[in-house]
Amino acid sequence: MGTTLAGKAAVVTGAGGGIGRAIALALAAEGAKVVVNDLGTTWRGQGSRPQMADGVVQEIKAAGGTAIANFESVATMQGGERIVAACEGTFGKIDVLVTCAGIVRTAMLWDMTEDDFDAVVATHLKGTFSCTQAAARRMMKQRSGRIIMTASDSGLFGSATMSGYAAAKGGIYALALSAALELGPFGITVNALCPSATSRVGDGQKPEERGFRVAPPARIVAEFGAPRPPEDVAPMVAYLARDEAANINGQAFRVWSGKIGRFSPASLSRLVHKQGRWTQEELAVTVPNVLMQGVTNPSPPQGENPVFPFMLE
Repeated sequence: MGTTLAGKAAVVTGAGGGIGRAIALALAAEGAKVVVNDLGTTWRGQGSRPQMADGVVQEIKAAGGTAIANFESVATMQGGERIVAACEGTFGKIDVLVTCAGIVRTAMLWDMTEDDFDAVVATHLKGTFSCTQAAARRMMKQRSGRIIMTASDSGLFGSATMSGYAAAKGGIYALALSAALELGPFGITVNALCPSATSRVGDGQKPEERGFRVAPPARIVAEFGAPRPPEDVAPMVAYLARDEAANINGQAFRVWSGKIGRFSPASLSRLVHKQGRWTQEELAVTVPNVLMQGVTNPSPPQGENPVFPFMLE
C-alpha cells in the first residue's frame, strides 16, 4: 500500500467496472478511503447490479484498504448530494471527487430519441454537476479538494452517431474550466480527463457495432484494436489527487496505454479585422481566401450510401 493519499477520503462514481474501478483501486492503493459509487447498469444505462460496486469494495478491503459501496444515481441533484454525504458521513470529509459514471446511446442525429439524448446528458453532464456541487460546498469550507471530471475526445472533436454523448462530454470540459476558475481561490483544483480504455461505455463506442458506415481516424482504429487497460489511466488520476498537484488546475489531459498528453486551451488560429462592419462582398473574399485558406470540409456532400467520418482529426 502506498501513502501519497493517506488520510484522504474520495468518491469515485461509475466505479463498479472499467476506468472507474481502476481509479478506485488506485486511490485506495495510495491510502485513500473510497466511496465506490455505481448503479451497475449496462453501457446503455439499463438495469442495476449492486454486486459490481460491492465487488470493488471487496477487492479494496482484500488489499488492505478501506471502502464502502454506494448505489445512488448521479443523474439527480438529490443523488449527487447523497453520494457525497455518504463519504462525509462515513469518513468525516471529502477530499477527492472523480466523476466516471456514464452511459452511451448510439444513433444518428436524425434518429436519436429524446429519451436517449436526455439519459446520456443526465448521466454524464448533470451527473458530473450534481456531484461536483455537493462536493464543492464541503471542500470550500475546508479550503482544499481535488475534483477530476471524465470528459472525452468526443466532446472536443465531435463524434458521428454519438451527438448526445459528445455534447455532454463537451459540456463537462467547459464545466471543468469554469469550476476551476470559481473554486481555485478556495484551494480546490478541477481538471478534466479524456481517457481511452476498455469500459462499459467504450463497449458501446466500437465503430463496428454502430450499424452505420463510418470511417474512424487511424488513431481511433489503432486504439480500438490495441489493448487499452483501464489501469493505465488510473495513475494520472491518483497523481492529480495528491497535495503536490495543488497548482495543476483548469487543465484537460488525455491518458491512454502509457501515454499522457495535455490539451492546449482553445485559441483563435487566424484573425482578420477592419474598422467598422464587414460587408457581404468583403466577407466573400476574406473568408475563403484568408480565414479558411487550406481548411477543408471534414464531411463534404456524398452520393448514395455515404460513409460518415467518425470524428474530426
